[in-house]
Amino acid sequence: MHTISRSLFIGAVLAAACAPQKPVTLYPPLAMPPEVRALWVVRHTLDHPDSIRAMVARAHESGFNTLIVQVRGRGDAFYNSRWEPRAASIVQDPKFDPLALTIKEAHRQGIAVHAWLNTNFLANMDTTPTDLRHMYQLRPDLIAVPYKLARELYAVDPRDPQFRAKILQYSTDFRDHVEGAYMSPAAPETKEHVYSMWMDVLEHYDVDGINFDYVRYPGPDYDYSRISLDRFRLWLVPQLPDSTRARFAAMESDPLVYADSFPSRYNDFRRAQVTELVERIYYGVKKRNPNVIVSADVFANAKDAYENRFQDWPTWLRRGFLDVAALMAYSTNTQVFRDQIKMAVEAGGRDRVWAGIGAYRQVADSSVAKIGAAREVGARGFVLFSYNSAVRPSELNPDGAYLQRVMKAAFPDAGAGKDH
Repeated sequence: MHTISRSLFIGAVLAAACAPQKPVTLYPPLAMPPEVRALWVVRHTLDHPDSIRAMVARAHESGFNTLIVQVRGRGDAFYNSRWEPRAASIVQDPKFDPLALTIKEAHRQGIAVHAWLNTNFLANMDTTPTDLRHMYQLRPDLIAVPYKLARELYAVDPRDPQFRAKILQYSTDFRDHVEGAYMSPAAPETKEHVYSMWMDVLEHYDVDGINFDYVRYPGPDYDYSRISLDRFRLWLVPQLPDSTRARFAAMESDPLVYADSFPSRYNDFRRAQVTELVERIYYGVKKRNPNVIVSADVFANAKDAYENRFQDWPTWLRRGFLDVAALMAYSTNTQVFRDQIKMAVEAGGRDRVWAGIGAYRQVADSSVAKIGAAREVGARGFVLFSYNSAVRPSELNPDGAYLQRVMKAAFPDAGAGKDH
């Protein structure tokens, strides 16, 4: 009887956490440029002080006013982190702090800096972390599990090397939608760890914003880890009629019995895990510094985001615990791009949408056309992905002068020495 009561109590707590919340009052409008002209800067640019200084100089010369710099890529840190190991590329120089230097150089030029943190993505499939302080090594029990491996791995000790090996092999086999190992969004320890990272950055760096990425599931085939399945059972069972509860209790030897039998409820549960984390972090940030912008990089197709990634970003905007949705609208088709940005502006308001442009996939003129489309439908600004591809010569960018071509066509009055 004690066990049943305890399960019911825990289930009630989980049900409360997953239940819809009342709409909240939005914070006052945040200080942003009239048009946000931003660059996503992938972490490799932060490997050396010289590349950081060159990046800031190029952004300034090309009229960009916001840098979103990736300081957590794969469960490692390009800053002095209290909770995670330094990235391998900067570990040899303990005095070098890439985020601090970026902020110093950018603020000197009047450029805002947002710390970009990959949320649930933990390790690449091809190169796994070896540092024993890395969460991949430290807490393998928090790694998300795909459906096809759920029954096999449910009773396996996560410290067994085969546990992680099988998950990485699965991601290799399905690399069309998963890049490697993810942390389980349903695990309370995952949420606590991510929350602690955000607060650590906020409390030690003069950032203008903090940016979620990978704040989602990799796909609908994840997470069927033991911790997620067990938490779902504790959440669901108290809501079932007594007769149904008794019938399913006899089938609990199958770890997937509840997820398989109540798939829509399991989807709701997974969606709630991501939403709960975003909400908690948002209010944690605002309590400490209400002027810091909280943004999230989200799938531009809202239906796909909701159904397959469990990333309900329109609700985050509507309920007021996300300042900005940066849509990853990477289609090269300008009409598709326009439609996606328009829908987001209608859902969240112009001040709360930045149009993410896949510059790496198209020539500069095509990105310029999308900047024009974003302006026409009322987005507050745009973000190019990425700075790194824009300065690297390629078939789409033969001379590496992508940023300059964008500036000349899209905002010719900006650039070094001009007001912007």
